[in-house]
Amino acid sequence: MNIKIRTATKADIPQLIELYKELIHEEPPIDLDTAAGVLNKAESNDIVYFVAVDTDSERIAATSYIAIIPNMTRRCSPIGFIENVVTAADYRRMGIGRRLFDVIIDYAKERGCYKVTLSSGNARKEAHDFYKSLGFDGESKKTFEMRFNDGYKT
Repeated sequence: MNIKIRTATKADIPQLIELYKELIHEEPPIDLDTAAGVLNKAESNDIVYFVAVDTDSERIAATSYIAIIPNMTRRCSPIGFIENVVTAADYRRMGIGRRLFDVIIDYAKERGCYKVTLSSGNARKEAHDFYKSLGFDGESKKTFEMRFNDGYKT
């Protein structure tokens, strides 16, 4: 199996929609035009979606995005916020997620970020162990969130 990490394109959207079902089972899928609009908006706002593609099958094995956030502290060094991390179940424990994170973290460093952060659901213990193995500190900060409309647009 050969894996290539690259930025996502509009052609990847159908596979991304399917892969996100493994992340959030109960979420209704979005239509292709809406997803394309999100990807366009992301690109214009310094948000990059990365995909790990199995080049033998052209299947997306994993994905995540990083948002580079301008910052007025830490000598104005930006922060990288990583979100929506998912690896397809049949591609887990093959080192693909680690390779994806290597690329994302290198991207953040190239952009001058002084740190990257991510949040993860409290029950996702296996994911937490993975993040710790990458060097993330799950004890240094506590994330709080406030959700609106169950996270869906109305």
